[in-house]
Amino acid sequence: MNSRDADDRDRQPVRVFVVDDHGVVRRGLRAYIEMVDDMEVVGEAADGQAALDGIGALVAAGRPADVVLMDLIMPHMDGVTATAAITERYPELKVVAMTSFTEADKVHGALGSGASGYLLKDAAADEVAAAIRAACRGEVHLDPVIARQLVRSLAIPKRRTVDMLTDREREVLVLLAQGLSNRQIANALHISERTARSHVSRILTKLGLASRTQAALLAIREGIAPVPPEN
Repeated sequence: MNSRDADDRDRQPVRVFVVDDHGVVRRGLRAYIEMVDDMEVVGEAADGQAALDGIGALVAAGRPADVVLMDLIMPHMDGVTATAAITERYPELKVVAMTSFTEADKVHGALGSGASGYLLKDAAADEVAAAIRAACRGEVHLDPVIARQLVRSLAIPKRRTVDMLTDREREVLVLLAQGLSNRQIANALHISERTARSHVSRILTKLGLASRTQAALLAIREGIAPVPPEN
């Protein structure tokens, strides 16, 4: 994608697909998102398999979604399984997990399957919008309360620590944990966006992680980046 394509995309509404087994939740999210000027709901589903079918139909029609809001606990196919399938089939599609305080293990499962971030189910409306926009831009959006819980329960493969990273990779990891996208990291370090993207990819590979959000949580746990402040 060239810069003009990226700028054109930035001016288009973020296309959101909502997945939750509770109809009232889907209706509430749809009602809110459709009031936001730069967003639109392009589909919804009550379970993971229905989400895969709906997302696939949009892709086939040339009208793909940009971000999926994914409930994690659903019948038939849960959100963790669906997230893994979506990110494998459609790597450009961002998934934001919707969770509660009691589902840290499910969040780690979703992040390990490629989810870009997470939201608490009782998040305020502006927080929902912020998480969607951040995911679409390739940024990390961390809720400070649940971030602390996730940091404590974060597990990575043995012998894989930030000590494995080069000095430059550590710099990139700190900026990533601050929520910066590849473009913003590139600007901050005066490198190309392609180089920033390569650094992020190597960081995830070295640490055995699947998502930028996992890397951000690890940076917080290792003390090289702070927990986001509470509002």
